Amino acid sequence: MSEIIKLRKGLDINLQGKAAESLVEVPMAATYAVSPLDYENVTPKLLVKVGDKVKAGTPLFFDKNNTRVMYSSPVSGTVSAVNRGEKRKILNVTVEADKEQVSEEFAVLDLKKATREEVIETLLKSGLWTMILQRPYGIVANPADQPKAVFVSAFDSAPLAPCMNFVLQGQKENVQKGMEVLAKLAGGNVNLSVRAKAEGEMPALKNVTLHTFEGKHPVGNVGVQIHNIDPISKGEIVWTVNIQDVAAIGRLFATGKVDLHKVVALTGSEVEKPQYYRIISGAPIASIVAGQIKKQAEGDSVRIISGNVLTGKKVSEDGFITATASQITIIPEGDKYEMFGWIAPRTHKFSVSRSYFSWLCPKKQYKLDTNLNGGIRPLIMTGNFERVFPFDIYPMQLIKACIIKDIDQMEELGIYEIDAEDFALCEVIDASKTPIQQIIREGLELLRKEMN
Repeated sequence: MSEIIKLRKGLDINLQGKAAESLVEVPMAATYAVSPLDYENVTPKLLVKVGDKVKAGTPLFFDKNNTRVMYSSPVSGTVSAVNRGEKRKILNVTVEADKEQVSEEFAVLDLKKATREEVIETLLKSGLWTMILQRPYGIVANPADQPKAVFVSAFDSAPLAPCMNFVLQGQKENVQKGMEVLAKLAGGNVNLSVRAKAEGEMPALKNVTLHTFEGKHPVGNVGVQIHNIDPISKGEIVWTVNIQDVAAIGRLFATGKVDLHKVVALTGSEVEKPQYYRIISGAPIASIVAGQIKKQAEGDSVRIISGNVLTGKKVSEDGFITATASQITIIPEGDKYEMFGWIAPRTHKFSVSRSYFSWLCPKKQYKLDTNLNGGIRPLIMTGNFERVFPFDIYPMQLIKACIIKDIDQMEELGIYEIDAEDFALCEVIDASKTPIQQIIREGLELLRKEMN
């Protein structure tokens, strides 16, 4: 067993609405969507038009920034719409699904004999290359690059995150095949991180280096794991892949067909019955949440989040699940305000700074909403960020460097090692209500443009 890496910093936010370990098979939905907005730095160029027939794995558009990278349909059917926003920006491409599903056929490669370029071409043509993300910058990887390593996190520590050991039941062979594909891409340097004392066991896998972590969130973030295993220096590239996407890659190389089934957890205090659902990527939100939202008092509303409460995206009930999400969270909207709310010594409000007596109940589960509880104010030096930020990096100084667009200082302070999600807890506990994740994202994008 690998030596346990223990993180001393972090913060677990206990919320109501954790998914029970029961699985619902969701029937085929009428429509599925693929959105370029689910990825960073993608400029789409359409390859289909409304009315075209497609199969699972048929490219719908490619990225103008890297024309080899295709974004493919998750289902077979008919292209029903190309939805656009301001300045004709493509929001998503929707496909009306056939009752009988068929997939594009891809060669089943012998990974022991296949070349690295053959593996890359199969991933590119099928559209599954988009599952491989690059650090730094958090963008879809460039197939022309050679990473120093690939990192996969086999657990998620975010609030109400799904149990990946439950999610991956029956997927051992596909995960193993996917790891062999990643090993081919990275010259054998594939790192898998698991959680110490986790419920259930991650199946023993070959061709990977196993690392065991212990600690509070964000211990499950792949960026934190990279920082503790093999930090990224200037000029270095690593690739990361979600553990469910590893299984999808494995299915492709085992069968030669695109199968984008995955399991998502429906969670949150406003869910009638939090549990797991097996869907196809790009499924409509309504196919899961319909009939599952608790009845609200008059004037109250809820927020549906594709992802977790810290880093997920707000979506409507008639929207679609984002490509990278493994959970849907529903919480109160928080558009009501309390008179002198900061004075009352309450126990039902979560606080890091012990402003409320709730700190006396460390295991209490909270029903939190989206209320900021105050307006944006100047960035205040409190020292709180360092309590929850488990990197050997000065978080406040790096945030300020991003604000003033000082690239040299950003580099010196370690921006190559982080992504926006690593600052989510800093944003939660920030007394200044600063949009820290947005600032870090803009800093990374500025750096990417300058470096290229």
